[in-house]
Amino acid sequence: MLHRPTSLLALVAFTAALSVGLAHSRALAQTTGQAGSPKVALPATLAARTVTEWLDAFNSGDSARLGAYYRKWHLDRSLAAQMDRRRETGGFDLVSIERSEPRLLEFIVKERTSGNSAYGIIEVAAGDTTLTQSSLALIPPGKSATAFRIDAATRARVVEAAIAQLDTSYVFPEVATKMAAAARAHLKRGDYDAVTNGMTFAARLTDDFQDVSHDRHLRVNFSPAGIPDRRDGPPDPAMVERMRRQMESVNCGFVRSEQLPGNVGYLKFNFFADPDVCGPTASAAMNFLANTDALIVDLRENGGGSPAMVAYVSSYLFSERTHLNDLWTRRTNRTEEFWTRDVPGKAFGGSKPVYVLTSRNTFSGAEEFTYNLKNLKRATIIGETTGGGAHPVSGHKIDDRFAIGVPFARAINPISKTNWEGTGVEPDVKVPAADALATAQKLIGERSRP
Repeated sequence: MLHRPTSLLALVAFTAALSVGLAHSRALAQTTGQAGSPKVALPATLAARTVTEWLDAFNSGDSARLGAYYRKWHLDRSLAAQMDRRRETGGFDLVSIERSEPRLLEFIVKERTSGNSAYGIIEVAAGDTTLTQSSLALIPPGKSATAFRIDAATRARVVEAAIAQLDTSYVFPEVATKMAAAARAHLKRGDYDAVTNGMTFAARLTDDFQDVSHDRHLRVNFSPAGIPDRRDGPPDPAMVERMRRQMESVNCGFVRSEQLPGNVGYLKFNFFADPDVCGPTASAAMNFLANTDALIVDLRENGGGSPAMVAYVSSYLFSERTHLNDLWTRRTNRTEEFWTRDVPGKAFGGSKPVYVLTSRNTFSGAEEFTYNLKNLKRATIIGETTGGGAHPVSGHKIDDRFAIGVPFARAINPISKTNWEGTGVEPDVKVPAADALATAQKLIGERSRP
């Protein structure tokens, strides 16, 4: 989820429909396989060998093999999430090759469990150690591979429409001007001429914009299912209810809330959902841990979310009303303040020790939570430097299949007067992410000794 101040319910009509096409645009590590179906003749290319390697690893159901594939190609993946995806899909069968070049393969796979088809792309970068692309998107019901195709007119239109949104809303106008010049130069030189797939073009534009802005929140998205029109006013009640059910099905991102030995609380959640929907879930988790003597908050896989939920969860960690963060919006030149608030149940309190676990995947709203607590000296941060994304994002439709997420505001911490954009949050105790929990437990144990 993106770090955005806009209410989840206010954006639900736009984001819920958009997610139909985008939720399946996951890293290619979520797909393929050939067993149990007719063999598809693969060309003798590096890209084809890489697809075969990935198919074999994923379909094996062997986490060690899949992990080795990720490490070989320097892919940043949650192995646990990919193994869940493997169990969900039953693996994939390769059914066709759509485009083949020495370092690029576009192909279609079929999910063994459901029979759904998906369009995949693998592109090997020069140097043969990383992948320029590794992605997969569901082919919408009733559509085919043609839903992914784009032409020169589409490329030109998307570039100009994306630039218009950046010119209007991007948090730094001078950077928006530079991004526009760079994208138009690429278009004029013919750098996009060979790109005929919408997923690839969205990825290329994202890279080109980020090369100038270094803003990891800025992203162009492609959905073969179509981009919904963003509506003003209240969202459709049926869609709101679907979103509520979706949040409930994943427990609002909360994975674990438990008491560890020594009366140590442990809380792990992987995104900050809108408190209008998920406040009760957050409260239940925090109330369960209220009587522990120390608290570990695990954000190593948390990608961000709602600033309102950041403030909501933080409110359980302070005894007095506390100023957490501000957001300044370019278009309105207004600053919104975020403070702790009254929350249901019993708070953990403002004196017992708190430890926040981070990784390089800790991003956006999760970074805000970490940065706020660090500056307020309310928590000890343990793990790796975080991802470095501090700009809230708003989604904008470009055309029927493309959209762009535009960072429109910037965080301003009331203590540091700046934020973590581009630098991330430095931990107090630097250790590999995998060692962060054990390190926190060790520190708590040392603290409790007489």
